Amino acid sequence: MVTKPQSERHRTGRVGWLRAAVLGANDGILSTASLVLGVASAHVNHGNIMIAGVAGLVAGAMSMAAGEYVSVHSQADTEQADLKLERAELKTDDVGEHKELMAIYVARGLEPALAKQVAGQLMAHDALGAHARDELGISTSFRARPIQAALASAASFVAGAAMPLAVTAVAPEAGLIPFVAGSSLVFLAILGGLAARAGGAGVLLGAMRVTFWGALAMAVTAGVGALFATATSGS
Repeated sequence: MVTKPQSERHRTGRVGWLRAAVLGANDGILSTASLVLGVASAHVNHGNIMIAGVAGLVAGAMSMAAGEYVSVHSQADTEQADLKLERAELKTDDVGEHKELMAIYVARGLEPALAKQVAGQLMAHDALGAHARDELGISTSFRARPIQAALASAASFVAGAAMPLAVTAVAPEAGLIPFVAGSSLVFLAILGGLAARAGGAGVLLGAMRVTFWGALAMAVTAGVGALFATATSGS
């Protein structure tokens, strides 16, 4: 009696949605906070700052969704083209494809006789699947999913952007810049730590890396806003 092997959960299976979600949330926090700080540094009123923040949230979410969809769809198109070519080769040269798969297994360390047997059995079970996985590197876990990636990016961007925007809405106008900057850095640190933990990396290093680049981006944007305010007041 053959027992069913126990299913294992590996972090690599999360790589598709995790990348899109982390990128979207991080960009949502960082771009919205930077936009708010840049506009606030130009000494405009609180209402205009909120309008700029909301506009940035909507525009950013649509941009993330569109960009992720186009990018991942291009990957999906490439995968489909490769699979179509492989399907045609299997029809016209089954023997050659068997030898090609056998050579792959020999290169990985199997004895030629065993590699030939393994290639034969896998091709008898699912020839296209075997070549997609072992020759092309296309597997179910890493298949491109454009719609899923686009929705994940847009939703995570909105979730991230809502954080500094909520702080902007409740923060006093006099202390808006330090409130937004400080809270956004905390949000970025938490996000970086959670993403690192989900991916199996060091939590502290992940948090520090995101926080450093976030602080740099916000400082540069705030500086541009302050320079603009100085230039317009001088004229």
